[in-house]
Amino acid sequence: MLLFLADLLANFQSAFNVFNYLTLRVILGTLTALMLCLWLGPQVIKRLVERQIGQAVRDDGPQSHLSKAGTPTMGGAMILIAIAISTLLWGDLTNHYVWLVLAVTLGFGAIGWVDDYRKVVEKNPRGLPARWKYFWQSAIGLGAAVVLYLTAASPVEVSLIVPLFKDVVVPLGLFYIVLTYFVIVGSSNAVNLTDGLDGLAIMPTVLVAMGLAIFAYASGNTVFAQYLHIPLVPGAGELAVFCGTIAGAGLGFLWFNTYPAQVFMGDVGALALGAALGVVAVIVRQEIVLFIMGGVFVMETVSVMLQVGSYKLTGRRIFRMAPLHHHFELKGWPEPRVIVRFWIITVVLVLLGLATLKIR
Repeated sequence: MLLFLADLLANFQSAFNVFNYLTLRVILGTLTALMLCLWLGPQVIKRLVERQIGQAVRDDGPQSHLSKAGTPTMGGAMILIAIAISTLLWGDLTNHYVWLVLAVTLGFGAIGWVDDYRKVVEKNPRGLPARWKYFWQSAIGLGAAVVLYLTAASPVEVSLIVPLFKDVVVPLGLFYIVLTYFVIVGSSNAVNLTDGLDGLAIMPTVLVAMGLAIFAYASGNTVFAQYLHIPLVPGAGELAVFCGTIAGAGLGFLWFNTYPAQVFMGDVGALALGAALGVVAVIVRQEIVLFIMGGVFVMETVSVMLQVGSYKLTGRRIFRMAPLHHHFELKGWPEPRVIVRFWIITVVLVLLGLATLKIR
């Protein structure tokens, strides 16, 4: 929106051409989302407290969590508001990727909002039934996959890129739709599973978004894409602005979500942010890199799968409790230690993911 306005004003004052620089708009988008979250936070928390929209806590988990009962939840709504406004302000609204990632993010956010609302407002412990939650996730994920497949401008945009090997490109054909669906829905649920401790999910989300912003910028730049031997995806550079808004909004939310949390993001935030990371990774053709950088999300998801599978097959549990962060809590790790160590792991994994840009 502001880019369009700047282009008009540039006809009268050339200084406005500075807003055509993508890097500047990434920075401004990040700062705008950050300030919006910091401004919205106290107001959102106050409203949630007034309406008694508080988190329910399982009594079979770590005893330290019982004190968190009643903490305002559904705070992820402020993240989505900040992301949407900042992207619309600083993104190129003629770019179809911008509208697609916003649609997917807000669509998954709507699913999470309904689930949260039923749990904490209507006091329905089931929330949105699993079959309906999965149905709507699948509908949005498949819809995005089909759109990306039909609008692909070159074969490389529907091929699997293997990091570390500059000449390994696997044509996917229609299987691209299947892969895209699993990446979007899988990353959405993975972030949701990770969102169990104060600040545990949001900081890795911020770090991965920053990593993907670099990939998006390079993928949309002809010179960088050729130099780094990564797929050139025209228009993908604008996703750096979107990733910047995720990082800014995430840091703003962390201001209130850091231990001890004043507010939780709920499914409305976790499902949306996970889907956002997934769709960006698909567009810039870095699904495997997302798997690396989002290793904490992967570990949490795998721990749940192993726990459920082991219990059903043998009647025994592998972990004291799943997801994995609860296992370490029950081993005696203080909550802040679990959180910060998982953050450190994510920093290392994001750096490894970025290293694949050069090691090819």
